[in-house]
Amino acid sequence: MDRPQFLLGVLAASCAAAAPALAADAPAPTFGDLALANHILAHENVVDGYGHVSVRSPHSAQNYWLARSMAPALVTENDIFTYDLDSNALNRNYATPYAERFIHGAIYKARPDVMAIVHAHTPAVIPFGVSQVKLQPVFHMAAFLGAGAPVFEIRDTGGTGTDLLVKTLALGDALARTLGSANVALMRGHGMVAVGSTLPEAVFRAYYTAQNALLEAEALRLGGTPNYLTADEARAATQTQSGLIGRAYDLWKRAVTP
Repeated sequence: MDRPQFLLGVLAASCAAAAPALAADAPAPTFGDLALANHILAHENVVDGYGHVSVRSPHSAQNYWLARSMAPALVTENDIFTYDLDSNALNRNYATPYAERFIHGAIYKARPDVMAIVHAHTPAVIPFGVSQVKLQPVFHMAAFLGAGAPVFEIRDTGGTGTDLLVKTLALGDALARTLGSANVALMRGHGMVAVGSTLPEAVFRAYYTAQNALLEAEALRLGGTPNYLTADEARAATQTQSGLIGRAYDLWKRAVTP
């Protein structure tokens, strides 16, 4: 290969590494999209005054966007800042960041396929993180839970004296390891993380994880073992739902758009 061709190859490879691969037909996210996702999660009661959602920067796979530390329902475009994967803010003048921003940086670092992350303290999921009952899909809308959500035990890394918050790189890395290749992980006595290949997909998964938790708990109250989705059913339903996320997201957007 001659030198010009070699240089073109190097340039193409570097560009591919710098720009994250978006899901097919997915437009590049904007600060406005991220603010809207915050509002949707709050309106749908996935988050309250706490919790956060991020998106990988469309300009560099080594950066992500996250709001400053504030209630999700109040986030505007002006509240969003850029971080590197060690969760250092790149903006010179920025407000107080979320203490648990390390959740996002660690998962983006470990999972190149992940383009958006939701962290929430949704009450419905908490019982499944503190008991021996696994959160598994009981209906098709939560098929992305697959074989069930793994549970992050912060004591394994942080010992028995933490405040349960993921406030360091080491804890973020440990959470990312627990998540592995799953779409959702529970955090014992704390909440959950849900990831997606797009911002709408991450929001969709967070919402329906909470709905599945409510339904599974109700099924357990009826007695016996719930009839969970099989692995094949989960795969098929996940594939079907992936093309229909926009229907729910459009509805949620209308509810929070003036």
